[in-house]
Amino acid sequence: MAGTPELRHVDEEILQGLLAVAVNDAAPDEVMPPVAGPPGWTPARQAAFRAWHRARRPGLAGPLRESTFAIVADGHIVGSARLACRDSEEILETGMWLARSARGRGIGTAALQALLNEAARGNIRLLVAETTATNLGAIAALRRNDARLTTDPHTGHVHAQLPLNQAQPPPPASPNP
Repeated sequence: MAGTPELRHVDEEILQGLLAVAVNDAAPDEVMPPVAGPPGWTPARQAAFRAWHRARRPGLAGPLRESTFAIVADGHIVGSARLACRDSEEILETGMWLARSARGRGIGTAALQALLNEAARGNIRLLVAETTATNLGAIAALRRNDARLTTDPHTGHVHAQLPLNQAQPPPPASPNP
C-alpha cells in the first residue's frame, strides 16, 4: 500500500492540483455530477468541477452542508472525498473517487478510515455511502471498514452504513502544506 493517505481541505491551490489529477487520470462521470455538452474534459466541465468544489468550501456549517477534501498519498493528490449532512444532524454521507493510477493500492480503504475519523470529531453517529454492486473497489473499502451493506438485487444499488463508535478522532484534516 502507498503511504497512509491524508485529507486536505480544498483551497485554490489544492483545487488546481485536484482538477489536474481528474483531467489526466479519471473520467468526468467518475468524479463529478453530469454536465451537458460533448464528452471529455471540456472547458465548461472543468469550470463546473471548480465551481462544485468552491461552493463546498464553507464546509458542513455552510449553506450546502458539505465539505470536500483532496486525498493525498505519498505527497501527491490522488483523489477527492466529501462529507455531507443528511436529514439527521447525527448522520453524514460520504463519497470519494480515486485517480485510476491510485486504485487497488489500499488508498480507498485508508481514506475511508480518515473520513470516519474526521466525522467522529463531530457529534456524528453514522456515516452512510451509496455505490453500485459493480464498484468492487468501493465495496472492498467499505467492507474493510466494517460497513453494513444492503444491496437492492433489482437495481444493483448498494447502501452502506458505517457506525462511528469504533473510529478514533484524529487531529483535524491538514491545511495546505
